[in-house]
Amino acid sequence: MTNIQEIARLAGVSTTTVSRVINQHPYVNETKRKEILKIIERLDYVPNSSAKSLKKGMTRIIGVLTGIYTNLSTSFIQAFNASAQKYGFNVMLFITNGDRQQELVALEMLRSKQLDALVCLFRTNEWDVIESYAKYGPIVTWQRLVSDMIPSVFMDQYQGYMLGLEYLYTKGYRRIANVFSSKGLNTPERIRAFNDFAFKYQLKADEFPDFHDKFTIFDGEEVARWWMKQTNRPDAIACSNDNVAAGLLTELRRSGFSTPDDIGILGFDNTDLAHLLDLTTIHYPANKQAENAVYIILDMLGQHVSEVHVLEFELIERKSTKSS
Repeated sequence: MTNIQEIARLAGVSTTTVSRVINQHPYVNETKRKEILKIIERLDYVPNSSAKSLKKGMTRIIGVLTGIYTNLSTSFIQAFNASAQKYGFNVMLFITNGDRQQELVALEMLRSKQLDALVCLFRTNEWDVIESYAKYGPIVTWQRLVSDMIPSVFMDQYQGYMLGLEYLYTKGYRRIANVFSSKGLNTPERIRAFNDFAFKYQLKADEFPDFHDKFTIFDGEEVARWWMKQTNRPDAIACSNDNVAAGLLTELRRSGFSTPDDIGILGFDNTDLAHLLDLTTIHYPANKQAENAVYIILDMLGQHVSEVHVLEFELIERKSTKSS
């Protein structure tokens, strides 16, 4: 590894001078300062922020990077924290709110050895930017990604969504509308599942408009108001998450409609809200994904502790759809 002695030798100065440049000491010749900085940049030298961490080789801290809070991401973070602490690691949470610079703060902390590893729940920068930091320590993502540098614990949304659609079909639903979240990699897989499902059963794939970028209870209420205005109404709506399904269900109930008599509603994630409102939903095992992320990180750090869980979606039937 590059150290101060090597930089000093190449620059023809003392280690004290190099240390002054690194610490932005004012009393260094400007020409010599620039020369030292060029050598530091060329050698990709990163001064360790903690002598104690340098001695031990680890900080025992893992960063968790997320853009926003959701019910599901909260479940993931809680499970990740519990699992990490079990193996002697602490967790540092970074909430970027979509700010690329805030995301880079966490990545730079990995680079400067202030973190041993990083978990990326929702990214803001492009993947090639994030991948460039993988050489400094393990980075694992929750998002769908195929990369030689960054392992992912994502689950195939095609399978999960198809499970829900097939269930609706067995219950007699034929006019199904879709409410999707973001236009990331998960949504195209859900759209592909619906198109394949419609083709399989010779249903009209475009009978109803798709809703996109719907995340919240308020978005669900908006979809409910759309449904009430229609003369040709869907008999079931598959939602991107339980929040949207909850908003849809409660707004319809306020207006005198009932589930499943007037419409079937399918959520996704199986959060506490789905349990509270008796929503049929798809169980998405975020806690097991979080544990898998810990296992992968520890394995990359040379501390193999467990094989990863084999993950599967599960249909949870409740009262927002027709009973068996």
